[in-house]
Amino acid sequence: MKKFAVAAALLSAVVATPALAAPGGEGRVEVRGGLITGNGIDEGTLGLAAGYDFDLGSTAFAGAEVAGDKVLVDGADVQFSAGGRVGAKIGSNGKLFATAGYTFSDIDDPYVGAGYQHKFGSNVYGKVEYRHQFIGNFGDFDTITAGVGFAF
Repeated sequence: MKKFAVAAALLSAVVATPALAAPGGEGRVEVRGGLITGNGIDEGTLGLAAGYDFDLGSTAFAGAEVAGDKVLVDGADVQFSAGGRVGAKIGSNGKLFATAGYTFSDIDDPYVGAGYQHKFGSNVYGKVEYRHQFIGNFGDFDTITAGVGFAF
């Protein structure tokens, strides 16, 4: 029950924040794919994410994100995740960030990670991200993804 309350709170924050955002905040949606590896398993993953970043001045930002990712193996469920990120703005187009959150599926687990996002033009961006998932009984997993998105 606790995990659903946390997910609902984070999802509500992501949905509500555009209305509360200060000038300079940015919403985003993306498609991403990559590799999940650990415990002798290497599988592809494909997903969608949406989030909102708040400006914390000219050099920093903080944001929230919700996502759904499918491990590309027969019988695997979609993993939904909710989390946050905080980071530094690099030049006028880059964002270097740390991320943390919780993944909800057959196996519920926290994650931490880091990534880089770079704008190409005014609205399109590319992103790479690493996540380390703490899965307890099944051993830890690492996920490396790359994606392309639209900022608004």
